[in-house]
Amino acid sequence: MTDHDRLDAWVDAHFDEQVQFLQQLVRVPTDTPPGNNAPHAERTAALLAPFGFDAERHAVPEAEVRAYGLEAITNLIVRRRYGEGRTVALNAHGDVVPPGEGWTHDPYGGEVADGKLYGRAAAVSKSDFSTFTFAVRALESLGLALKGGVELHFTYDEEFGGEMGPGWLLAQGLTKPDLVVAAGFSYQVVTGHNGCLQFEVTVHGRAAHAAIPDTGIDALQAAVTLLQALYAQNDKYRQVTSAVAGITHPYLNVGRIDGGTNTNVVPGKVVLKLDRRMIPEEVPADVEADVRRVIAEAAARCPGVSVDVRRILLANPLKPLPGNRPLVDALKRHGESVFGEPIAECGTPLYADARLYGERGIPAVIYGAGPRTLLESNAKRSDEHVVLDDLRKATKVVARTLLDLLR
Repeated sequence: MTDHDRLDAWVDAHFDEQVQFLQQLVRVPTDTPPGNNAPHAERTAALLAPFGFDAERHAVPEAEVRAYGLEAITNLIVRRRYGEGRTVALNAHGDVVPPGEGWTHDPYGGEVADGKLYGRAAAVSKSDFSTFTFAVRALESLGLALKGGVELHFTYDEEFGGEMGPGWLLAQGLTKPDLVVAAGFSYQVVTGHNGCLQFEVTVHGRAAHAAIPDTGIDALQAAVTLLQALYAQNDKYRQVTSAVAGITHPYLNVGRIDGGTNTNVVPGKVVLKLDRRMIPEEVPADVEADVRRVIAEAAARCPGVSVDVRRILLANPLKPLPGNRPLVDALKRHGESVFGEPIAECGTPLYADARLYGERGIPAVIYGAGPRTLLESNAKRSDEHVVLDDLRKATKVVARTLLDLLR
């Protein structure tokens, strides 16, 4: 048997244990908001301990977390050092959006049915807590002399932008790896992704009794004018295309609208929440200035109305760095061998924590357990799941890649 065959055999022999490990992770809720994720970090650390993996607990100060809009974050680092050489970090996030409605399986049950494991974060990305953990265990089972080391970064802030997750670990000087694999999907190696700007836009009018509407200034009517201008701008974004395969054009989404006090009251205030996705070629400062311009020009057409615009998130795009080739080449080579089909190198319209490493000059790619597309996994929708065969194969690919990079 080759060393790669031995890795595969170890993963197969321990796969039931890996599935049980993932089930335990899924069964501890990490809904964000509210973002009380420190208990999941403690549970993860306890599950890692029997493997001989000492998880460093790095609690973000409560005041910082509360100011950020969450409740409790403890990020984990597991360091495995084998000798002199480069450090490869494997990053996955445990925070998730709330489950929502429409589930036919318990979102926190970790139920296995028809070759799939169901639950919120089963695909994105508690699955890769297990992928990365068991890939490292497989690597160490060979007992070979290795160079460099591996770090597991299990963090809890991707849904809010990552600044209190990998961003905080990097800013505190707690880690500085040479290469990074961030949680992703097993049928592609992602080398670039979109950025994201999110805004809270508050439209101020003047409330009035609906029987005498002329005494008020309708904030909702003004908000409609803003929405029309924003959607017209969104149509123009389709004329801008990205050169990164897998990414099309910029776009804008109005994801939430709140306002008014009652049916018989002219609305005095309306709040819009906007999400503007940026292709890797765009400059975030220019994008923000343009969104603010569109809003200001629309508001100027609404007498008596004032508008406040507050940026609530800036996630820069991930741009491919030249140093990522060792990761890309190894993942593609072993992915093709294990899955029996070519593994694409591409970009994705998502934004992810990988960018936080890229911003500091650390080559990062996205790869992990999952289907061909985000849609297939039902991520952020009801009945999110991971196909167990994909989980098994992705673990083998990551283990093989680590061996090639550290041998």
